Amino acid sequence: MTGVIDNGAGNLGSVMNALDRLSIPSRFVRGPEELNPASTPFRGVIFPGDGHFATAMEALDRSGYAEAIREWIRAERPFLGICIGLQLLFEKSEEAGDETERKGLALIRGEVKKFPCRKVPQIGWNQTRAKKNSRLFAGLPDETFFYYIHSYYAAPFDASDIAAETDYCLSYCSAVERGALAAVQFHPEKSGAAGLKLLENWHAG
Repeated sequence: MTGVIDNGAGNLGSVMNALDRLSIPSRFVRGPEELNPASTPFRGVIFPGDGHFATAMEALDRSGYAEAIREWIRAERPFLGICIGLQLLFEKSEEAGDETERKGLALIRGEVKKFPCRKVPQIGWNQTRAKKNSRLFAGLPDETFFYYIHSYYAAPFDASDIAAETDYCLSYCSAVERGALAAVQFHPEKSGAAGLKLLENWHAG
């Protein structure tokens, strides 16, 4: 069973539909207590979503999901973050101006920065270059198009965390992978056959 964390984002239905198309049993996580690695009903967890970094982080703290997600990932349980689900894994973001509001889950060293472009957000399909040893992108072309919509990008301090890169104003990290932890900036649930293949790879572990 795959658990999907409901953070109120508009793409939750698309994620559930994609999992259904792949015949992956799934349901929404009913509360942070279900992410207790010792008693969880889930094999893996997906955290999708979009929105403002500080607002999303505040909601995670208030609901108890922030510490539950940290515990889940530290226990090396399968996790997939999508869009804001990638950005919140980092230590801080430029999206929130106040230093006290910039802190994320701090599970990956680095920060989230705004694109230095005149045209933001990036919206649409863009080519994604996967690292050769990535399990997440196994069976996909080295350069595959996925669907993006975002104004900020993740900048890991450790290059070994980077699973894929994409170009928009600059070359930036569009996916991370470390052990059972994976996250992508693009939306696999909106990326056709390539996105379904990526979700299938994640589920297969």
